[in-house]
Amino acid sequence: MATVSITKRHPAKVHGSRVSRTAKPGAPRLVATPGRFGPWGGRYVPETLMAACEELEREYEKAKRDPRFKARLAELLKSFAGRPTPLFYARRLTKKLGGAKIYLKREDLLHTGAHKINNCLGQALLVERMGKHRVVAETGAGQHGVATATVCALFGFECVVYMGTEDMRRQELNVFRMRLLGAEVRGVDSGSRTLKDAINEAMRDWVTNVRTTHYLLGSVLGAHPYPTMVRDFHRVIGQEARKQVVQAEGKLPTAVIACVGGGSNAIGIFHDFIGDKKVQLIGVEAGGRSEKLGDHAARFQGGLPGVLQGTYSYVLQDEAGQIASTHSVSAGLDYPSIGPEHAWLADQKRAEYVSASDAEALDACKMLARLEGIIPALESSHAVAEVIKRSPKMKKSDVVIVNISGRGDKDIGILRENLQLD
Repeated sequence: MATVSITKRHPAKVHGSRVSRTAKPGAPRLVATPGRFGPWGGRYVPETLMAACEELEREYEKAKRDPRFKARLAELLKSFAGRPTPLFYARRLTKKLGGAKIYLKREDLLHTGAHKINNCLGQALLVERMGKHRVVAETGAGQHGVATATVCALFGFECVVYMGTEDMRRQELNVFRMRLLGAEVRGVDSGSRTLKDAINEAMRDWVTNVRTTHYLLGSVLGAHPYPTMVRDFHRVIGQEARKQVVQAEGKLPTAVIACVGGGSNAIGIFHDFIGDKKVQLIGVEAGGRSEKLGDHAARFQGGLPGVLQGTYSYVLQDEAGQIASTHSVSAGLDYPSIGPEHAWLADQKRAEYVSASDAEALDACKMLARLEGIIPALESSHAVAEVIKRSPKMKKSDVVIVNISGRGDKDIGILRENLQLD
């Protein structure tokens, strides 16, 4: 389940499903083959999980067409999660940087503190439809684990969350929150003891208990239908942002910036702007400590095509095809692969992917806190770091939206270790 294969050519088949070769350069369009974004994606899972993936795909396709499902999800997003989230004009940050007008999409104001609740509520409704009663999940920064524990408490599901012991150390507050909500948090002490290893253990659990258990994957990763399904549950971010910025400015933004780990918050805000070629889409990866392999988690700066944990995408790996260790000050960006739709957007040059270092993210967090009274998650701070770089070079008539995917409460311990406050 955790193997990587290096290849310079794209595979032609996945479980008999042929990849379309008809896509031409230009604006991205999704090929007809389900589960594929151009050559990326697919379903690379053990045969024991094929039936579960197919069941989930069927149930999701039915749910998308069911007015009752859509109405119930919309109501939960409104009354339980707290949507819509506001689009906030960062007046003092804009003035400080002297360039483009900066708006912040405030996903940090959602219940549980991050965008993760959107997807968890959608998948919880699918678990209910499938008649299952047990949920397993993985978490890195802990926000997906908290959101999963929250919806399991709401729906009455048994909940087991796998988390690397290094991440448990960094995110003690979220570990306590999950346990308070009734979840069992199982520490993973193998490998790098971070998100990749937690996903491995969650998948092993799913294989063993597939008849009663649903794997509530937290990002646009894994085997089909997860990348598409998780994206769809997060599209509400971009749908809201599009309406809000037009209402505020009378036009679409010049650029949309979001951090990218697996890529769920980024694809959620990007998706409704993909057809607008004049809107720049900018994903910010974890630049970590240095450009040396093992010191960062920037998949587009050194990654190669490969298969990891169910999907074909860019993967940080060594010359022997072994998964490289990764590093980021933010636990949520510390993952060696990236969602396949991001790989497709990068290939088509529809989105640009850059990186921000640990130091830049920490400085950005401090700046936003002091100028706007908002402490962003360290993941989101990477996106803030990028707007700090770009805005001074942009016109004052330009408009930029930065997705604040989560709030920084969970990171106070890391911030105390790494920041000197004057």
